[in-house]
Amino acid sequence: MRIREIACKTALSHSSLPGLMYSLNPYRGCMHKCAYCYAPNILRIPRHDWGEILEVKRNIPVVLAKEIRTKTPGIIGISTVTDPYQPLERTYKLTRLCLEQLIHHEFYAHIQTKSALVTRDIDVLLRLHDAQVMFSIGTLHDDERRVLEPGTSSIPDRFKALKQCADAGLQTAVFLGPIYPTTTIEEIPQILDMTKDAGASEIWIDTLRLRPGIWENLQHSIRHNTALLQMFSTRVFQEKNYYSILREEIRKKAKERNIKIIDAF
Repeated sequence: MRIREIACKTALSHSSLPGLMYSLNPYRGCMHKCAYCYAPNILRIPRHDWGEILEVKRNIPVVLAKEIRTKTPGIIGISTVTDPYQPLERTYKLTRLCLEQLIHHEFYAHIQTKSALVTRDIDVLLRLHDAQVMFSIGTLHDDERRVLEPGTSSIPDRFKALKQCADAGLQTAVFLGPIYPTTTIEEIPQILDMTKDAGASEIWIDTLRLRPGIWENLQHSIRHNTALLQMFSTRVFQEKNYYSILREEIRKKAKERNIKIIDAF
């Protein structure tokens, strides 16, 4: 893995994602190495370089401080094509420094992460206007998570961090996506109950989206687990109604628990 420290010219980019006005990405590349990541497609980075070459935007807090003086206040997605709390953040603290720039301005930070490191910044997040922390969770099976998201926090640690954020008074949510094709109807009540017990009452759901190169990368990641590979292949390519049935059941069970369900895309 190679780390490059670079200077950026802009901090905020306009975002077309639902509910966001801007996106802010302190890093380019991600150490989480999720096998299904779509970011290389969006950024047009060779997939074999993703997670191996990481760029650190050392001056992004300073650039952000200048930009927010003149830009229209709105919701900032942190981050949209990388994880703002990947292991590099523990050293560089760029996400925290960027959040500190927003304290005295009417910008809203919506954080999406797979890392429990976000709890380090609860003190700053509580000083912002309606900050939200959303944890991405695609499966309850940590053995599968270790294969497909090797650099991320464990699933139990994410739920623990989610509860810590909620107990502190932050708005929280779960991004249930991409939902692993191994997820069964029977697991849905447990997923919803764990989410509610952790203090979140909102879940965004998304399916596994096979952009160019993603299926090949998934196959490579799980090539030594024949059963898992077969399950993914069957659910994705043969059971065409798998996700629609799952989504319907999620909505049904969530309504019983007063959990709001939102389709991500």
